[in-house]
Amino acid sequence: MTQYTISAANARELVEGIETGIATGALAAGQRLPSVRQWARDTGLSPATVASAMAELRRRGVVLAEPRRGTSVSPAPPLSGARALMPVPSGARDLSDGNPDPALLPKLTRALRRAGSVTDLYGTAPALRELVDLAGEAFRVDGIAARSVCVVSGALDGIERVIGAHLRPGDAVAVENPGYAALFHLLRAQGLVLDPVAVDDRGLLPSELALAMARGVRAVVVTPRGQNPTGAAFDGERAHALREVLAGAPQVLVIEDDHLGAAERATLHTLVAGRAQWAATRSVAKGFGPDLRLSLLAADELTVARVQGRQQCGPGWVSHILQRVVLDLWRDPATAAALARARETYARRREHLLAALRRHGVAASGRSGFNVWVPVADEAATAGALLQRGWVVAPGGAYRLAGSAPAIRVTTAALRERDADRFAADFGQIATGAPARRVA
Repeated sequence: MTQYTISAANARELVEGIETGIATGALAAGQRLPSVRQWARDTGLSPATVASAMAELRRRGVVLAEPRRGTSVSPAPPLSGARALMPVPSGARDLSDGNPDPALLPKLTRALRRAGSVTDLYGTAPALRELVDLAGEAFRVDGIAARSVCVVSGALDGIERVIGAHLRPGDAVAVENPGYAALFHLLRAQGLVLDPVAVDDRGLLPSELALAMARGVRAVVVTPRGQNPTGAAFDGERAHALREVLAGAPQVLVIEDDHLGAAERATLHTLVAGRAQWAATRSVAKGFGPDLRLSLLAADELTVARVQGRQQCGPGWVSHILQRVVLDLWRDPATAAALARARETYARRREHLLAALRRHGVAASGRSGFNVWVPVADEAATAGALLQRGWVVAPGGAYRLAGSAPAIRVTTAALRERDADRFAADFGQIATGAPARRVA
């Protein structure tokens, strides 16, 4: 803050000055900000005016206020240019990105060629009937009564539209803790209050969810399998217990994020069956490729009507070219066979790393998905020590809310067995305090 000063005559100008500082990089994500009194002295504004500006920034997720820690810039403020990618040094192996293995994704060439042969104009139905029907059947196989389905631009786009259809700034939303960092940022940017619910290997803890219900949350966002970052997945018993908790709060909106979709081997146990207000997203990003920004959204009829209505006021529809590509891939027997191989490969790689870590005395979790969650005493020190050995991992702080313990996230999707053995050996050395090997 000694290198960035703000001249403001009112709350609006103070808000704009702070946002400009963040967007230009003068104020970094996570940077601690002065107190209201200090801002008032520096700008000449009244404490009430400064407090009003801070409240507006908090409402939009630009800054965070934490008890006994003051106010800081959000870890991912909703401003262009404010987020920097984690650097990967030359020669290091990136296990931080959460991506699928490119070698296991289907080739898009033929599907793109066929999809691009038709040009749709204004007035065409927003969703391809064949794609909606196919998705509806897939949802029903997993016990989700998908009488209304629409197409959105990815799982988070669908979640954002559902939230906008039901919630207002200040509403509380129960979220997994640890949980998906991008979801946290999205909810904060909508002015919503995050109510963390602890998870274990089988997902949300029913007792913790019951407490959140008692605190009056308006919605809950859950990941039934492949939970990011822990790899948790519901089994039948846990899903039943969670449904019983939710049955006592029929007015609560339940949003289910199946971001892995067909790329995940674990069985999906849904929580949305029989609810009045609900939504379930199913993304194709992990199975067909992240650049296919498309997800299927099933929900109660009113929610789908609201989502589609707002969609029509903005972009109108998700590109029919993308929809045709997804439909073509979904129908292709070769793609189905490739997805089956990918599911087994992802599971084998994740399980191999877990076993290798256990052999070196390192406890970790990951029942499903692309990631393994490893508890550590110090995230920064562990990530730094691994980087010295040529490994880039994701410190867990971005995924954790109050009440969760330090850990790191390791993406296993493209981690072959030999490399997993080397990583586990290096991690074991770090855990025992062995000196780092020099990286060429």
